[in-house]
Amino acid sequence: MHVLRPILIVALLLAFFLPGATHAASQPVTDGWEYRWGDSTFNDDGVPHWTLETDTGQWQGIGFPSNPPARNGRENVWYRVTLPAGEWQEPVLYIFSVDIIVQAFLGGELIYQYGTFDSRGQGSFEGWPWHAIPLPDGYQNEPIYFRVFSDYTDIGLWGEVSIMDRADLVLFILENSLKSLIVAGFSALIALLALVFSVLQTERKTFVSIAVFALSAAVMLVAESQASLLITYRPLLWDYLAAGSYYMLPVALALMLEQWLADHRPWLINLIWKLHLGYVVGAIGLALAGVVDLSSTFPVFDALFLVSIAAIGATVVRRFRHMLREQQVLVLTYGVFCGLLIADMAVAHGVLPWQRVPVSWGLLAFSLAVVVISLWHYARTHNALKRLAISLEQKVAERTARAESLARREQARVRMLTFENEKNRILGDMIAELQDCITLGQAFSLLGRVAPDLCSPLAGVLYRRSTARLYDPVASWGDSSEQSSMPRSLDASKGLPRPSNMPVRSGQAIPASSNGSSAGPLCFWINVESASEGVVTEGVLLLQYHGRCGTEEADYGLERLFSGLDQAIQRIGITLSSIALREELQKFSYEDALTGLKNRRYFDQLFEHECAVAQRGHLPLSLLVIDIDHFKHFNDTHGHEAGDRALQSVALTLQRQFRESDIVCRYGGEEFVVIMPGALTEDATERAQSLCDSVGDASVVFQGKDLGPITVSVGVACWPETGEAPEQLLSLADQALYRAKEEGRNRVSISKSKAA
Repeated sequence: MHVLRPILIVALLLAFFLPGATHAASQPVTDGWEYRWGDSTFNDDGVPHWTLETDTGQWQGIGFPSNPPARNGRENVWYRVTLPAGEWQEPVLYIFSVDIIVQAFLGGELIYQYGTFDSRGQGSFEGWPWHAIPLPDGYQNEPIYFRVFSDYTDIGLWGEVSIMDRADLVLFILENSLKSLIVAGFSALIALLALVFSVLQTERKTFVSIAVFALSAAVMLVAESQASLLITYRPLLWDYLAAGSYYMLPVALALMLEQWLADHRPWLINLIWKLHLGYVVGAIGLALAGVVDLSSTFPVFDALFLVSIAAIGATVVRRFRHMLREQQVLVLTYGVFCGLLIADMAVAHGVLPWQRVPVSWGLLAFSLAVVVISLWHYARTHNALKRLAISLEQKVAERTARAESLARREQARVRMLTFENEKNRILGDMIAELQDCITLGQAFSLLGRVAPDLCSPLAGVLYRRSTARLYDPVASWGDSSEQSSMPRSLDASKGLPRPSNMPVRSGQAIPASSNGSSAGPLCFWINVESASEGVVTEGVLLLQYHGRCGTEEADYGLERLFSGLDQAIQRIGITLSSIALREELQKFSYEDALTGLKNRRYFDQLFEHECAVAQRGHLPLSLLVIDIDHFKHFNDTHGHEAGDRALQSVALTLQRQFRESDIVCRYGGEEFVVIMPGALTEDATERAQSLCDSVGDASVVFQGKDLGPITVSVGVACWPETGEAPEQLLSLADQALYRAKEEGRNRVSISKSKAA
């Protein structure tokens, strides 16, 4: 093959500059072919017995040495033909292709072999190259035998069989491959340009599909051209490239159509490209792994390709009228290309008689369509740019005039910005102070102090919700005559004043009040978002602006003042919402959701505090630990919802039995604790016994059914009677509770003093 490369370069030059000289002389071998099914045995010298036999009864005539009748799954066949006489300098027998491996015998000698035959006369697929069998002197009128093995759908020689000079063979190969190579190069250039455009215009995904299609088709044409073996004689490598690129064609086609028909949700086309992509990976991967022969993947793909093209065609026909003109042109050229591929497929499978199908012309039609469409778009873009240049000149003149007007207005803007900066400073300081407030009450007190400075020079009144319906004034400012026009309070049941619509453009009219008069007050709602109540109008701000605006505001527009106030109110509302949320979180973190009592977390913090106070002030401190008797049995008998009702009943009784200064908490499960600051043992015991009696007298009613009474056991511990540190009260009271349980429940047990 290294010797052929200089010849290839010279032949290419001849093909370009002397087209008439590239026509190679050849002598077709078409008559006298015979075949014989099976495989011959060999003598000790390695000569096939069938080449030595003179009996011709086992041989049958055939028009062309391919796919003899009555194959019936057989994989070995022999062909023979008598070579015609001719005048040649260096004769070779050219065969377009063989399915799939072959040996050639002339005069009982092996003169050519492609592929490896094992002892059983079988072998594996090693590619579909063209074959050049050198013929020795005196070959004329001698029979040549071909031993063929194939586990493919076809068996035998394929295409053309002719005798020619070796030098003419190179020209012959180039003559048949030149058009495909030129079209492949042109298509590869289009693929490169499409990839560049896909990088520059990432939103146009069609470029990627066109690049994939053009590149796949270009690789397929090069790999399938006979000239590829003149570049490097690796038939199987070229067949892998041809298969991969061939299998990728429907993927690129379906991807492009999916993008064009995206508005119609083409699920079928989406399925097709994914199915074919999976086939590409699976078929090539299995072939490389040696699981299957590459040749066996072609028939399966051809069937799948026909079904896919039919499905795509049916989908495109329905949507063809809705496509753009350039899309229609590309689809039509795709159709021409696919039609030629199907014709080539029919020739390959013997459906049509053998001939060279000009598949490259289909790709050339597609490539030319892309070029024409690109030039058309370029012309449109060029005209659009000319119109845009004219339009830009007009806009520059308009904007110059507008810039002069804006420059004059900017002077007024500077004066107004000074005013706004002062307001923003006041607002920023106020927001910072609001964030330090713990409750909404503190926050509204601060608002009442700062609102006059924030809203000046406008007079107004700030109201806060005192009940569900009434809003009382928190602060008022301005002239007494202006304050007198404001309502003393607001009643939500009669309807709050509607928030004023803020002007958003310079020159827009001053917002009117709800009654349509421009002299009415300006209204802002201060909305606070609560986790429990949702959005609540917590405050209302009424401002009287009639006659209070100076020339500075008028120069730039009153809307700036009103818009700034509206944004300030929104920021205040957000800050107040944060305070309200913190309040609610503080409440939720210390409160048991089921009973409404304080939870264990609250108890742990407060008990430690009360112990320190008692010890520091030498004050008595009592602790009660209460447990509901047989609560698990109650739950198992009546259900957990009834158990929750029992817990709520006991919690309600606890709240009624103890002083406001006593702290009642749910400790966990069915246990409760009561901290009694300042209570001695007698007082705590009396309260505990009263609790037992009250709980035992009350019945638990759930869903209208009386479930009967429940009882509780109470453990009592008091300091300093216990003699221990106050922190030990919980442990002592818990021990007393266990004694009450052991003594029969429904009773009070007192922790014994250390002295006792």
